[in-house]
Amino acid sequence: MNTLRSRPRALSLAAFILAMPLAASPMLTTPAAAQWIVYDPTNYAQNVLTAARSLEQINNQIRSLQNEAQGLINQARNLANLPYSALQQIQQNVQRTQQLLQQAQNIAFDVQSVDRMFQQQYGSVSLSATDAKLVSDARTRWQNTVGGLQDAMRVQAGVVGNIDTNRAQMSALVSQSQGAQGALQATQAGNQLLALQSQQLSDLIALMSANGRATALTEAERATAAAQGREQRRRFLTPGTSYQPGNAQMFGNGN
Repeated sequence: MNTLRSRPRALSLAAFILAMPLAASPMLTTPAAAQWIVYDPTNYAQNVLTAARSLEQINNQIRSLQNEAQGLINQARNLANLPYSALQQIQQNVQRTQQLLQQAQNIAFDVQSVDRMFQQQYGSVSLSATDAKLVSDARTRWQNTVGGLQDAMRVQAGVVGNIDTNRAQMSALVSQSQGAQGALQATQAGNQLLALQSQQLSDLIALMSANGRATALTEAERATAAAQGREQRRRFLTPGTSYQPGNAQMFGNGN
């Protein structure tokens, strides 16, 4: 009896097992079911490292381009000209002082002129010169001395007048030098400061020359005046024709 009851169950189980491949076969042959996602940690890490290296190379290239661009900017700044020039004003100051020296009275700042004037009016006094000639030469020497003193004072006034202009130019050039964008601008500002200093030295030399000229004329006049005084004293003391009394007539014929 037990054998007869278990037989239908066995047949049902066998029929189910045979039916399973038929029912599962469509699922196995579907293309979507055959695509599986495979994760490879080693390959992923290698890809990440490669991307990082590529990014680092790009950053290095960017930094290199930035450095080259900055270098070009620095070169452009170093080659940029200074947008300020004090040369014209400095030249005008020098020319003004030169004009004052060229306007020297009676005796110019010239070697030949000085030699000629001293040969004519200074030095030893001619023993054969008349009294009128001695007086005329003395007056000329006095005029030379006064003119030299006036010339010195005019040069002094011109140099003092340049002080305010020089101060303004120096302030502007120092400001330009401190704000220079490159080596060329700083060099140009420094050169202009040297030019301004040279102009100031020229004014000082001119002032010393004018003062020295005035002093030399004063001493030369004094020395020549002493020589002339000795000659006039000699003439005064030299024995000559004494006074001879004579008849004098007044009011016409004396009637």
